[in-house]
Amino acid sequence: MWLAVIAVLIGLAILVWSADLFIDGATALAIKLRVPSFLIGVIILGLGTSAPEMVVSLLAALEGSPELALGNAYGSNIINIALVLGATVLISPIIIHKGIIRRDLPILVAITALAAWQLRDGLLSLNDGLVLLAMLVIVLGVQIVLSLRDGNSDNADETKEVIDADHSAPSLMRGLGSLFIGLSMLVASSQAIVWGAVELATFWGLSELIIGLTIVAVGTSLPELVASLSAARKGEHDMALGNIIGSNIFNTLGVVGLAALIAPITANPIILSRDILAMGLITLLLVVLCVFAFMSKRPFGRISGATLVMFFVGYTLWLMQTANM
Repeated sequence: MWLAVIAVLIGLAILVWSADLFIDGATALAIKLRVPSFLIGVIILGLGTSAPEMVVSLLAALEGSPELALGNAYGSNIINIALVLGATVLISPIIIHKGIIRRDLPILVAITALAAWQLRDGLLSLNDGLVLLAMLVIVLGVQIVLSLRDGNSDNADETKEVIDADHSAPSLMRGLGSLFIGLSMLVASSQAIVWGAVELATFWGLSELIIGLTIVAVGTSLPELVASLSAARKGEHDMALGNIIGSNIFNTLGVVGLAALIAPITANPIILSRDILAMGLITLLLVVLCVFAFMSKRPFGRISGATLVMFFVGYTLWLMQTANM
């Protein structure tokens, strides 16, 4: 047991460090290419901070634990909104812009509904995985086109100046090196986490789903927390919220889609009645809070953050009560 605990703890520590290195490399490339702030949040940070979930879920599917992959992805989505975004706005309120209300949140609601619809029969097949990956490509294309059309590219130079202050204009080769090293360490640390999580699940008599929704989901959501806090403190509100939205898009479409391609996923009925329900409710709560903040012309602030964190506490208690179902 203790070897498994050590593997999970060390794996999580390396996971956070390697994800940070991976994001630094991706951001360096974004600077050189002058990518707009919102696209950095959705695509660069969204993909970068979802890399731990993606690698963990892929390895879980390859090792015959596909339900762990599902729990990791959906658990991370709940944690991203309820805990990561909640904690972020408790520290630094976020300004909600029209594009978030009209474009990004509807997309997030739509893919959450798609996830629930695909699990209606308790099975994610190869075809379901292909649909999810196809939707990922479409959503990213729409995000890029609409973001550029809305004029976010006008903020690219401002974003560059903000990031350059911290990264000292890293070279292209340094960025590529960070990407390669970060991804390599992601694979190694994720392997340790998957092995340790499965061992602990067996020892404690808990299902792989519960381990995925708790230990692994919280651990792999730490990069999102670090990235969002950093972006919010720098005044990059679009980047902070874009990171959360982008990460959830990659988790729902990319992480689950790739896992389903490797092996069909038979979902426990509790996933639909508890976890998909919780993911849908927290997504709708996010929409309501964002619309209220936008309509009232107030920041998405501490009251909203406290509401989201309370939802996370309630979900965690619900999870503990239904752990053996």
